[in-house]
Amino acid sequence: MKKIRILGLGVLAASSLTVALWPVQAQSAKAKPHYNEQIQLNAERLLKEGRQIFRYDTFGSEDFWGRQLRLHESIAGEKNGGVGGGVSPKTALSLGLKVDAEALPAALVAQIKAGKVDLDDPATTVALLKLNSVVGVTGFFNSEGKLRSLGIQCALCHSTVDDSFSPGIGKRLDGWGNRDLNIGAIVATAPNLKPFSDLLGVDVATVKTVLNGWGPGRYDAELTMDGKALRPDGKPAATMMPSAFGLAGVNQHTWTGGWGTVTYWNAFVANTQMHGQGTFFDARLDDAKQYPVAAKAGWGHKRDATDMITAKLPALQFYQLAMPVPKAAAGSYDSAAAKRGQTLFNGGAKCSSCHVPPIFTEPGHNLHTAEEIGVDSFQADRGPERRYVTTPLRALFETNKIHKGGFYHDGRFATLADVVEHYDSVLKLGLSAEQKRDLIEYLKSI
Repeated sequence: MKKIRILGLGVLAASSLTVALWPVQAQSAKAKPHYNEQIQLNAERLLKEGRQIFRYDTFGSEDFWGRQLRLHESIAGEKNGGVGGGVSPKTALSLGLKVDAEALPAALVAQIKAGKVDLDDPATTVALLKLNSVVGVTGFFNSEGKLRSLGIQCALCHSTVDDSFSPGIGKRLDGWGNRDLNIGAIVATAPNLKPFSDLLGVDVATVKTVLNGWGPGRYDAELTMDGKALRPDGKPAATMMPSAFGLAGVNQHTWTGGWGTVTYWNAFVANTQMHGQGTFFDARLDDAKQYPVAAKAGWGHKRDATDMITAKLPALQFYQLAMPVPKAAAGSYDSAAAKRGQTLFNGGAKCSSCHVPPIFTEPGHNLHTAEEIGVDSFQADRGPERRYVTTPLRALFETNKIHKGGFYHDGRFATLADVVEHYDSVLKLGLSAEQKRDLIEYLKSI
């Protein structure tokens, strides 16, 4: 009997201990979520941080665009503490700059609609910068409210707006290449272009000529690597502004092969194109024969005293990979013809041999020679592997701003019909007129 009592007391004590410890264990479990929950929380954090970085982080680029080039002075104009006539909102919009309508106070929106805001006055542009409403551009102001510097973000070139308020003003469309942006003409207005002329080894007048020659929706990322401003045919070497959506599952990024993946390109652009403060390594840029400008500048071994880029690369990549491909509007293509075209795409037209659904590029090393795709090798030769990327087929529906300016790296094909005709000839497909129409309808649907 005593033994049974002792056992009973032991069970009771153990039960009491379990009850006493339960709140502690529950609290501990709550403080440290299960790893599955940690994954979810991490994904949410990266998405939020990545959006913030993509839209608003300048990576310290204001030191270059503001302190060195003094671009903010030409935007503000002499009457607002800068130089020259300044850039009015109308001029800014005509150059392809966009305004985030959701960043505008309701009172200002009402004034604009009532015609009470002077859109010809550079002071209004400065006011929009103060509201942080100019997509991809951040103004830095002193204690007196004077514009003292200017930095840029990823969104400058790789976002646009839906024009829901008016042309150039609306809700953000992150990841859409800004095919309206005349970035060359904007940069050419900077009061001090000597940093570019010194880098390229030419005079300032030549720099301005090159920049003004790009035109809307074009940019030359390799110019500060190889110094080639013109193609062999004498046209500007700048390429079309690519979109940054639909890249999940895609290996090589951009038009030409060998540069690297999405996160490589983010580091490359933030350091060497945006002129942010960070670290970048690529020993291939030491090749003075292929990349004389990069070798001279030391782009392949860049290490600034303060790194404002590297820690942001993970979240930035995560946000970009989360950007879905915009879908064609219902009724914008012939669904019956598109279904026939899909059969052609995956069969006789041979499209899917390279553009593998559903990512519409090749899983793996998605590169091809110029001869394989039937074009000249100029742009391919500017890349480390001298190949063209099998560009993912994304948002090909026509009459949209994504492909304004044409298809391919240099916009050489004005329409999808031109692209289909090109491959029908190069691959000797022998497609009929009806088959070509069906194929185009399918392309418009993806």
